[in-house]
Amino acid sequence: MKNVTLRQLKVFEAVARHLSFSRAAEELHLTQPAVSMQVRGLEEDAGLPLTEQVGKKIFLTDAGAELARHARVIAQQLRSAEEALAAIRGVRGGQLNIGVVSTTKYFAPRLLAAFRARHPGIELSLGVHNREQIVRQLVDNEIDLAIMGRPPAELDTIADVFADNPLVIIAAPSHPFAERRRIAPADLGLETFLIREPGSGTRNAMERYFAEQGVVPARTFEMNSNETIKQAVMAGMGIAFLSASTIELELAVDRLVVLPVAGTPVMRQWYLVRRAEKRQLPLAEAFREFLCGEGAGLMDEQVMETTAAPGNPGQSGKE
Repeated sequence: MKNVTLRQLKVFEAVARHLSFSRAAEELHLTQPAVSMQVRGLEEDAGLPLTEQVGKKIFLTDAGAELARHARVIAQQLRSAEEALAAIRGVRGGQLNIGVVSTTKYFAPRLLAAFRARHPGIELSLGVHNREQIVRQLVDNEIDLAIMGRPPAELDTIADVFADNPLVIIAAPSHPFAERRRIAPADLGLETFLIREPGSGTRNAMERYFAEQGVVPARTFEMNSNETIKQAVMAGMGIAFLSASTIELELAVDRLVVLPVAGTPVMRQWYLVRRAEKRQLPLAEAFREFLCGEGAGLMDEQVMETTAAPGNPGQSGKE
């Protein structure tokens, strides 16, 4: 492939990552025909099809998957060079790709905005997925850093704790348990639990707690987002096990209550995770130092601002 250009590889890497010509075009600020033309040029040079379309979906061929792996490595090497030059100038430029589990979307944007304010010349890319997808992105070297609740045991990583992550059981204020001062885990056995999808870190933590306490819920309903679960709990469909980070506003306006179940809150931590063998770029190291030094404080500030907002009556006394 003597005639391949860096531009073609960059375009193809985006197509392979999104499995979409239109989304790749949007990311690269190109037209879709321009993206298609670059991929066709690569295919002509390779002498093999790199993508195939089945219905409306795009898939990589074996040749396409192999080239995508090399394209990611080349893109990372180019970014390493850019970061090394940025380090010489001070952290004033460069790009950082961060993946976060979906529960962190309630506080991660605030952290990234604060970091971005101190380094206005940088570019930040934020992807929000469930834990299983974030681990896959780490494996595929698609992200530099991940914010998650538990480092993956199946992958050699370096993980830094930057804040606590208390997990609680919540209900609507009208639920009979909301009036109780203490609830035994065994009492949960007759309840309907609204739970996250498989692959969610919150669900994994819930299942570990249930196993430790010998709890088997009478019924469960699976939902793929914290927002859907919160709305269902407020509607009286059941109770749920969620991170306290996700319910600050609802507690402040008395739409939800935390149930005083023995053994809760289940205390976990938030981690900043990277692959052990991955070179730590200067910009990534600057973000690690920022998050470990100031992340917890910024999260506490957000909680105080939420509960002190004008018109908020404060948390329910039924907790």
